[in-house]
Amino acid sequence: METTKCLIIGSGPAGYTAAIYASRADLKPIVYQGMEPGGQLTTTTEVDNFPGYPEGIDGPKMMEDMQKQAERFGADIRWGMVSEIDTTKRPFKIKIDDGTELLAETVIIATGATAKYLGLESEEKFKGGGVSACATCDGFFYKGKDVAVVGGGDTAAEEATYLANMCRKVYLIHRRDQLRASKAMQNKVLSTPNIEVLWNHEVKEIVGVEQGFTKALNGAVLVNNKTGEEKKIDIDGFFLAIGHKPNTDLFVGKLDMDETGYLITKPDSTATNVPGIFAAGDVQDKHYRQAVTAAGTGAMAAIEAERFLG
Repeated sequence: METTKCLIIGSGPAGYTAAIYASRADLKPIVYQGMEPGGQLTTTTEVDNFPGYPEGIDGPKMMEDMQKQAERFGADIRWGMVSEIDTTKRPFKIKIDDGTELLAETVIIATGATAKYLGLESEEKFKGGGVSACATCDGFFYKGKDVAVVGGGDTAAEEATYLANMCRKVYLIHRRDQLRASKAMQNKVLSTPNIEVLWNHEVKEIVGVEQGFTKALNGAVLVNNKTGEEKKIDIDGFFLAIGHKPNTDLFVGKLDMDETGYLITKPDSTATNVPGIFAAGDVQDKHYRQAVTAAGTGAMAAIEAERFLG
């Protein structure tokens, strides 16, 4: 059976950075890319807030560069998904979806989190063309424009107030008649003059224009769930803030996680409750969810794995 000093599960900024550091430490890591090689950034047309790219960079290209850098130092990057893991003893026994089995002295989990979407066909169509699940990542592109945020919790309130600082107008679309956000965040939203809360509304469709491969949304059709009345709002950007689901189903009952499924790591560390298993990126970070912070924890995880092995 194949053995490795370090197995990295998942790609994206956390997984690839872990692979770069682990390779340079001569751990000869094996990386299984998972269902979405490159992670969420592969759905982003332009990344403008990652250090070192003064002109910005296309998300898929950035992930391609990270992969090449990891491979340059010897990382063995493979297609496939981990389907089983035995966390009860080291080396950890891993099974891949193609039936391959291997043993790993250490494991770095970088499976990320998936943003929750409404499930609309039009929403899928305009991803990267106005639809986003990260105001911090993409808000800058809508400076001086009108945008909408969907949600009613703290995240939605935070994203709406963040966008209000740069956008002309922000619609906050909520299906209920009151926000779930904390009182402090509710007060902030309601006292911000360029935020308009659309109570009891749900999104029926996102509309826009398509020219070849270029797609740009220009509005959304809403339905008042009390009266059934439809209305269209003119917007340039549409932001989802209805939560994220960490990709941790594989580790349920095997590693400690919080009530929403995020892996719990020790303070100032990427170590999980199982010695030799580390977690990096959005799979354990529900606060920042940025490419640069994911990369940072990827580096931490590889350094900790090296030190763990002595």
